[in-house]
Amino acid sequence: MKKESRRKLTRKQAKELATIARRPESEIDLADIPEITDWSGGIVGKFYRPIKKPVTIRVDADVLAWLKSRGKGYQTRINKLLREAMQGRRRSSAGGRIRRRRHAARND
Repeated sequence: MKKESRRKLTRKQAKELATIARRPESEIDLADIPEITDWSGGIVGKFYRPIKKPVTIRVDADVLAWLKSRGKGYQTRINKLLREAMQGRRRSSAGGRIRRRRHAARND
């Protein structure tokens, strides 16, 4: 993944941004910006970049070999697999709580 270079703002740019930020929204002219009413072409998470934390984990050798055999980016694949598992667990956890409550109620 390429890192984007972010230049520091010049003093003039910083001053202009500060001036704009102080303006109330009622003074901002949006006449030349069309309102978006159709978001069907929107991409969820396009600009979402979660903070990465370096960790050390122990993985079975065959699992690591399988991940690496698919080419560059095995750590990204590990993260994707873990995220999918996490999100699947979140979706099913509400149903799991309901089932556990029903089971507990039957045993009372």
